[in-house]
Amino acid sequence: MKKFIVLFLFVASALAASAQKLVNDTITRTATIKTNATGNMVLFTPETPTLNQIAGAPKAFYTHFWEFGDGHYSTEPTPKHIYKKPGEYEVRLWATNNYDTGKPPTTRPKKIAINEVTSTADDIALMDEDFTLKRNREPVPDEEMVLVVSYKNPKDYVTNGKLYLFYNEHQYKAANFELLETRTYHNEKNSNTEGFAFTRTIDDDGMYLASSNTNYFETRTFLQDSTEKTNLPLTIEKSKAFYKNWTLLEFDNLQPKEERNIFFSLKTTPEMVKDTSAIISVRGIYVPDANYDNHKVKDMEMEIVTSHDPNKMSSNGTFMNYRFVRFKTLKYKIKFQNNGEGPARTIRLETDIPDMLDKSTIKILDMYPKCDICPKQEVIYSCLDTTFTKTQAIFTFKNIYLPGSEQKNVKEYDSTKGFVKYSIKFAKDFHKQKTKSRTAIIFDKNDPIITNYSTTRFLPGISIGAKVGVNSFSNLNNSESYFFGATLSPYKSYRWYWQVELMNNFHNYDSSTNVVDEIIQGAQGERFLQRTTTLFSFENIDWDVPVLLRYNINNYIGLGAGLQNTISISEKQNERILVERFEGLKPDAPIISATKSQASTTNAFTNLRTGLLFETTAGFARIGPSLGARYVMDFENDFNYCQFYAIWKF
Repeated sequence: MKKFIVLFLFVASALAASAQKLVNDTITRTATIKTNATGNMVLFTPETPTLNQIAGAPKAFYTHFWEFGDGHYSTEPTPKHIYKKPGEYEVRLWATNNYDTGKPPTTRPKKIAINEVTSTADDIALMDEDFTLKRNREPVPDEEMVLVVSYKNPKDYVTNGKLYLFYNEHQYKAANFELLETRTYHNEKNSNTEGFAFTRTIDDDGMYLASSNTNYFETRTFLQDSTEKTNLPLTIEKSKAFYKNWTLLEFDNLQPKEERNIFFSLKTTPEMVKDTSAIISVRGIYVPDANYDNHKVKDMEMEIVTSHDPNKMSSNGTFMNYRFVRFKTLKYKIKFQNNGEGPARTIRLETDIPDMLDKSTIKILDMYPKCDICPKQEVIYSCLDTTFTKTQAIFTFKNIYLPGSEQKNVKEYDSTKGFVKYSIKFAKDFHKQKTKSRTAIIFDKNDPIITNYSTTRFLPGISIGAKVGVNSFSNLNNSESYFFGATLSPYKSYRWYWQVELMNNFHNYDSSTNVVDEIIQGAQGERFLQRTTTLFSFENIDWDVPVLLRYNINNYIGLGAGLQNTISISEKQNERILVERFEGLKPDAPIISATKSQASTTNAFTNLRTGLLFETTAGFARIGPSLGARYVMDFENDFNYCQFYAIWKF
């Protein structure tokens, strides 16, 4: 029996350990680097974990980014690289899992030793422009990404210059990126100085804005006016006003037409904007020659995603100030990828257009595959057609050739990707509501692929109102009460919203009169009536602090209910006493004597009271002037009253 129990415990422990090990293995996903070196030529091969297919999505696949440790990189799955010099190099790999449910696998850097040079490396010019920003993938919260800053000497002489990188926009409360590491390979140095050698001589030949829209990395150009291209301090100050963080690198001995790369490892913070339709950006500034004020600016937009899905919709209008949207044009970008075994000839993008936007203002800003806009008649050449339904805009690529990722002889996944970028304006009249839209992507006659939702939210904003009115107390004598103050509420709310007020209330009234009659015995034994009349009056300055929940029935009528707290910050009580004596025992007898006296007392911050309030307004309910009536019901004292007021919200 004991042997059976021991055996049972041993088997149970082994199974538990095995199960624990299995769980750990499924959580930890790693990719390894395999190398095959022939002299100074090395073939790199990745070993990646099995993909976890997203249900209903196209076939999952990996994209790769290799950093070879000598300042060069590649996006090929299995690249060959020739090192120019013997030495030890540290190779890095980032594998990105597309249409996969898990996180990208992590890869440890691998050191390789090059002992001899057997192959000659060709210096091939790779850059079409003098300054570009690229990335290995879209930012996902709590993941690492690589930003590549590439620069080239456009001069015909050796130069020393500077590079700025700005990141973390002020418009987002939390930081989106943490700079983990900067890897340089040509002795670029971090600098704490922000100055530059200024000369009034302007080298116009080298002064222009870099622009890049490579196949693998999609970026945009931030257009500046002509003065900003040569006024470096102004460009830097404007960048600081837009971004929270920056880093500055200085380089030297850059030969004519020489190309260099700098690699930045950025960790996307868990607190970064998690809206999958949000667009964030980083900015680079390139000063080719520190002796001149000439500089080049590059902004790179990135779509925040929660998974690496090439089909997505994004917008620059994720969070907007409702006060200024009338003057803003939204930009949307729809990205797609053909994951079929053959090319797509027709691609149809059925995009939802929220009611708040005016479909007639749509303008196509950019597209890929590049083609003309379709005319009204049918044509046989490649073009992009735009049609409309009641709720959608439909973009159709006609007569195109977009290769499929599973197609034979297609090595670059980038050639299978496309996009449409368009702008649209707001309609004339719309409410402050959250909206969302998405796109159905149809390749030829295949089933549609549905993108994420692209949302538009409005910042609450602040609306300050000026309020003035009178109070009517039916249970008080000679009551006179008026007030003025301010209100605080979200700007132009649509339906439900909170409102807080602070009112200065001036209130004068009389309390009930107290009359006491008594029979007084005179010195000679006579008896007569003495009447004492006491009258109290009040002069108060009160603070009313209502907190209420309001609801706009439409643009003109609103309702509200809430609590009101009132405290007398100054209360002056006047006491007036009249003593009258009559000849007889009845008050209609002649008055013998009458004496008057008066006393006053003043208190501060007394008489705290709370009550319920109910109100209705008519006029411009969301913004502008309106009239209102409110009933306040006191919890303890007989101070119920009606309030009539005018209010103007700004």
